[in-house]
Amino acid sequence: MLHPSERLRPLSGSRVAILGGLLADWQRRNREATLPHTVEQLRAAGNVDNLRRLLPGESGALAFRGRYPFLDTDVYKTLEGLVYELAPPIGELSGRLREFYEEIVALLQRVQAPDGYLNSYYQDPDQAKEPWSDLAWGHELYTFGHLTQAAIAAHRRLGDRRLLDVVVRFADLVVKRFGPGGEEAVCGHPEVEMALVELYRETGDDAYLVQARLFVDRRGQGRRSGLRHSVFPPSYFQDQVPLRELPSVTGHAVRMAYLAAGAADVAMETGDAELFDVLRRLWGDMAATKLYVTGGLGSRHSDEAVGDRYELPSERSYSETCAAIATMQWGWRMFLATGDAPYLDTFETVLYNAFAVGPSADGRAFFYDNPLQRRTDHEQRSGAEAEGELLRRPWFGCPCCPPNIVRWMSQLGEHLAAERADELVVAGYATARLDGHELAVDMATGYPWDGEVRVTVREAPERPYALTLRVPGWADAGEVRLTVCGEVSDPEAADGWVSIRRVWRAGDELVLRLPMPVRAHGSHPYLDATRGAVAVARGPLVYCVEQQDCGVAIDDVTLDVAQVAAARPRTDSDFAGAVVLDAEAGVSPPASAELYPVLTRTDTSRAATPTATTGLTLVPYFLWGNREAAPMRVWIRRV
Repeated sequence: MLHPSERLRPLSGSRVAILGGLLADWQRRNREATLPHTVEQLRAAGNVDNLRRLLPGESGALAFRGRYPFLDTDVYKTLEGLVYELAPPIGELSGRLREFYEEIVALLQRVQAPDGYLNSYYQDPDQAKEPWSDLAWGHELYTFGHLTQAAIAAHRRLGDRRLLDVVVRFADLVVKRFGPGGEEAVCGHPEVEMALVELYRETGDDAYLVQARLFVDRRGQGRRSGLRHSVFPPSYFQDQVPLRELPSVTGHAVRMAYLAAGAADVAMETGDAELFDVLRRLWGDMAATKLYVTGGLGSRHSDEAVGDRYELPSERSYSETCAAIATMQWGWRMFLATGDAPYLDTFETVLYNAFAVGPSADGRAFFYDNPLQRRTDHEQRSGAEAEGELLRRPWFGCPCCPPNIVRWMSQLGEHLAAERADELVVAGYATARLDGHELAVDMATGYPWDGEVRVTVREAPERPYALTLRVPGWADAGEVRLTVCGEVSDPEAADGWVSIRRVWRAGDELVLRLPMPVRAHGSHPYLDATRGAVAVARGPLVYCVEQQDCGVAIDDVTLDVAQVAAARPRTDSDFAGAVVLDAEAGVSPPASAELYPVLTRTDTSRAATPTATTGLTLVPYFLWGNREAAPMRVWIRRV
């Protein structure tokens, strides 16, 4: 962990704006389709009315709707996303969405309890359960955490402190109840840790940082955690041992990554190097043994959990969309604390694959879980619900993912660049404006479809200043090309970065060219589920084949490394300008229809000889499932 003076500070607020390309398209879709759809669904599902019924005289006219006590979080996550859209440089939302923001803020001010408590489920006059009576499943602190993040965003981006005042009252109640000398307990669903550290940063009140650290350190301490482990064992709650002793990421995937992200915040603010080294170890183990090739985290449907090392089945990949967001939150904090590029490599893989696949192309339907293979008879199901759409759904009984997508899409610009003394660090690529405190640049690129990134200086100090660009881990550093003001430069790509330090002038241009061949990926020999198969990638994108783009049953298709290398990228108007890959593949039907045929000495494990060839088109994984339900594969047979 870097010394505080060397740590990176992200560019945020009006100092960064995504102006074009794929990320801008996603943000436009989020603003014009996903946000209005989510607000509509929140109203229809009763989330807003659940809060409204707390007003005097309303409880008799309305009934609490929904089966979960944490449904307020979906309002708060949506509110956070709304703030980013209402603030400069965007500020283009319709009047109806602006009215929603004002309505919710005013409502929360009115229904907050005198002691600061706020939760529509436990404040419900018809609810027999008492506040704080079920920390394992009530998720009151998790809910408070999301409200806090929305309030801080409103204060920072809009200059509106109304929600912050609500949150401070609630936070003071939390500290009084669970702080030093209070009840030794934690929330069943981590998230509040991140929020409390951010509240400390916003207000300067040390009590919130102390509380965040207490929540991190109490977990796994037996009675000090205060959790009753019902339904699932302690590991589900990351509560079997203290975090500092945890051998590997485990349990509910979203909770695990949220806890780690909050602990990273605590470690940075307190200078706790021991805690940070634990997080570094846990991240390394996760990236090496527990992440899908798409960056998805979580292989078990039964408890939405991280599985064992190398337990990564394609058909049953859970890879919850919220877990993708949580993994990015954790990875971004690790990057800021260390400056290490590999954290960003994983962040980018998750962004363009495990996260991007969540929303439909029109932004009005969503995957909750994200398999890497769909068989003919597969039915897409989510959470504990018995029924659902064959592919994405417009809403869920536990709708945590759609509002989470709203808020994360709206703040993608906050994760493009960072700075420290005399250095601007470009972490991700998009057509964007980046205004550092001293160095301001315009970035133009067709990334992730194209590997050329053009950076033009607008303002610069009159002294040497470093402009540092990331070289993704998938790029062959020896093939990377760089020109500075038209002259070829040959800087070494060191540890995932190229950096030019010089006296910059307005109009100076730096051009980075990243090679983007089509790549074939195998898998570790311990990963039984994908042994003998190949995954296809180009740049940060993982590709898949859907039955619609293949003339034979995709289970009969075989690809070898040479065929992958020979695949031809092509811009496809049917996929809104996405780059697809055309390839020739083998056709190898099974030699026997038996499920477990007897092998003889003449049988070998070498690649099967195809009986024919076929053409197929591979599409970016994030675009799959936008046509009729049909088979899909990320991992394609080699044998």
